[in-house]
Amino acid sequence: MNLPFTHDQFLDLFAAYNEAVWPVLIALWTATAGAVVRLYLGSGDASRTVTGLLIFHWAWSGAVYHIIYFRRINPIAVLFGAVFLVQAALLLWRGFGSSGLVFEPQTSKWRVPALLLMLYSLAYPGIGLALGLQVPRFPSFGVPCPTTVFTIGVLLLAPRRQARILGIVPVLWTAIGGSAAFVLRVRADLVLPLAGVLLLAYMLSNPQQQRRAT
Repeated sequence: MNLPFTHDQFLDLFAAYNEAVWPVLIALWTATAGAVVRLYLGSGDASRTVTGLLIFHWAWSGAVYHIIYFRRINPIAVLFGAVFLVQAALLLWRGFGSSGLVFEPQTSKWRVPALLLMLYSLAYPGIGLALGLQVPRFPSFGVPCPTTVFTIGVLLLAPRRQARILGIVPVLWTAIGGSAAFVLRVRADLVLPLAGVLLLAYMLSNPQQQRRAT
C-alpha cells in the first residue's frame, strides 16, 4: 500500500498532536475511565454520560486529529474528519433524541467482551509504548483507533437496532485503521479487526431466532 507519508512522518505527527493538546487528552482519559466504572456499577445517568463522551470522542478525533493535524501529511484526512463528524452527529441524534441510548452491562451477554474492549482503549497509549514506541511519538488518547475500540465496546451493550445504525462507521474504521498495524507498524491496532468482527456479529445476530432454535 502506497501512502503519501512515511512511518517517521506519521509518528512525528503524533508528537506534535500530543505536545499541543496533552491536557485535554488527560482529562478525556480520566472522564472516560470514570464513565466506564459508573456504567458497570449501574449508575442511573451513566448511559447519558457515556453517550456524551462518545460524541466528544468522535467530534474531537474528526475535527482536531484528522482535520487539523492528520491532513498535514494526508489530504484524504479531511474526508476522514467529515465522516467522524457525521458519526458524532448520529450519536447526538440517537443518544439525545426521544428515546435516547441505554447501555445495559448488568444484563447483556456481551458485557465481558464489551468491558475488555473499553479497557483496551484506555490502555491503548501504554500498549503502544510497551510495543516499542516512544514518548511523545506514539498514538495517545483521543485519536481514531482507541476511539473506535471504545465505541465498539459501548455499542455491544446497546440495543441492536441502535448498534446497527451507529456501528457502520466504527466497523469501516476497523478496516482502515487496522491496516496501520501492518503498514505503519502500530501494533496496538491489531485489535481493531477483531473488534470489528465482534461488532458485526452483534449487529447481524438475531436473539429471537437463537431462542427459537434452543
